[in-house]
Amino acid sequence: MARVTGIGGVFFKSKGDPTALAEWYQKHLGMQLTDFGGAILKWGEDQAEDQGLTVWHLAKPDSKWFSPSESSFMINYRVDNMDEMVAQLKEGGVEIQQGPESHENGKFAWIMDPEGNKVELWEPMIWDAKNKE
Repeated sequence: MARVTGIGGVFFKSKGDPTALAEWYQKHLGMQLTDFGGAILKWGEDQAEDQGLTVWHLAKPDSKWFSPSESSFMINYRVDNMDEMVAQLKEGGVEIQQGPESHENGKFAWIMDPEGNKVELWEPMIWDAKNKE
């Protein structure tokens, strides 16, 4: 049976100016824009021990996980250094909604983009014997 092997892209409709929104992601999250206006994120460049993975999950209809966003989705972006990311976001005037928090599988923080979409940032945990149990 054929099966899905990963996420090939993330596409969502801008509520306003897509160029300005893409530039916000480039300025604040370091996403390098290409000639077509989007970014290409390459797993081979990810230095985490897991060598890059994408989590897929459906939230319950009454979930507050995406709040305060009214969107029916939330994108989780892997980051290479949460502390530096949070510092650059604050320096750029981006409000940290929550976090950073440390959990068994890494550090997390949440922000809102200019169009009200909640963005989850994740620095993967380096796995060792004590957190594999």
